[in-house]
Amino acid sequence: MKPNFIQKVTNWGNFPVIEKEMRSEDSFKKIKEFVLNHNEIIARGNGRCYGDASLGETIFSTKKLNKFISFDRLNGIIECESGVLLSDVLEISVPQGYFLYVTPGTKFITVGGAIASDVHGKNHHAEGCFSEYVTEFKLMTENGNIITCSREENSDKFWATIGGMGLTGIILTVKFKLKNIESAYIRQESIKAENLDEIFRLFEESENWTYTVAWIDCLQKGKNLGRSILMRGEHAFQHELPQNMTKQPLRLKKKLQPTVPFYFPGFVLNALTVKIFNLLYYKKQAKKEVKSFIDYETFFYPLDAINDWNKIYGKAGFIQYQMVIPKEAGKEGMKQILETIAASGNGSFLAVLKLFGKNNPEAYNSFPVEGYTLALDFKVNAKLKSLVEKLDDTVQKFGGRIYLTKDSMSRSSLTNYLKNIQSSKFVSLQHKRIINNNS
Repeated sequence: MKPNFIQKVTNWGNFPVIEKEMRSEDSFKKIKEFVLNHNEIIARGNGRCYGDASLGETIFSTKKLNKFISFDRLNGIIECESGVLLSDVLEISVPQGYFLYVTPGTKFITVGGAIASDVHGKNHHAEGCFSEYVTEFKLMTENGNIITCSREENSDKFWATIGGMGLTGIILTVKFKLKNIESAYIRQESIKAENLDEIFRLFEESENWTYTVAWIDCLQKGKNLGRSILMRGEHAFQHELPQNMTKQPLRLKKKLQPTVPFYFPGFVLNALTVKIFNLLYYKKQAKKEVKSFIDYETFFYPLDAINDWNKIYGKAGFIQYQMVIPKEAGKEGMKQILETIAASGNGSFLAVLKLFGKNNPEAYNSFPVEGYTLALDFKVNAKLKSLVEKLDDTVQKFGGRIYLTKDSMSRSSLTNYLKNIQSSKFVSLQHKRIINNNS
């Protein structure tokens, strides 16, 4: 009797929730059989993306593809299966003096997912996307063949897969470069900004820093619109560190990780509680500017310190809405975005502003363009769809785009992306929604 693989599946936002077939295999032979025996498949990593990405009629989970193949410690090149988590990579690489060139705001995504989303981090203006440091990967195509993809070999599939959200096949293994570090700590400067004009000026003044990111209070209006705190950082050299960090500069002490034990009731998150949280967050930094040394987990992955933090948004779930506005229109575009959010009362606990540098034209499915990107978390409620439509209209007006990895409601899409999904066997709910909205 065949086992029943039908199960409830959702991503980190707990919206939407579907009931579909999901399988996981660690044998390439079995994966080939799975691909050949299904007409519609989408690959899924650790489910830490948002929205309806990696959800489909039939889902292949890469969780069992979790083995390391090699680690060239001399040149900082790692090869692993696609289901390996970034947290796994950091666990073995940081003590050896290496770090990820590019990392998003969680370390609990898979390496394959990092390629499919072509993830960016706080350093896009300086070091680009994850794909810049991928040398090659092995891809299983819809006929079950395994091909090696790189800039020189099968380059068309290489670039279509990067940022392609699973449209070309199942990534099996990946080889990518790491960067040298001397310590597991970041030299950080944290600067308060009173409004949008000031935070944009601070971003421009900080372009020579490797890492820049700002928390922004999205419910402020008038002269305080865009009130925020900029964090900028660099990997700390050993000689810079305070004495208490020099004993084992590449190793961090284990920390206690609290867990959110249940879904919060829906009434807990509302305009008032979000406003109070934002006020306290802004006021907790008493000085205009604070300099410090913090460990890389605190700097890059503050939310990873709390297990199941997504339950704070309740059983209805939440979406993360992320857009980018081209640089020349960035300030005016963000002003209108923030005014729309403030007027709606649908505030976000987590509103993050970053600066993107020039995009790689070869990575045509990749999200970033030179400009400013804002990511916001919104609790799912009856008013949310209307807000998203207004935000989409503003993004389109200023020539921006939406990040597909976090999208579950938007109408916007990428023209090149559409061209590549019309005849693919690897189809998700997101792919279908984009085609339907643009047909």
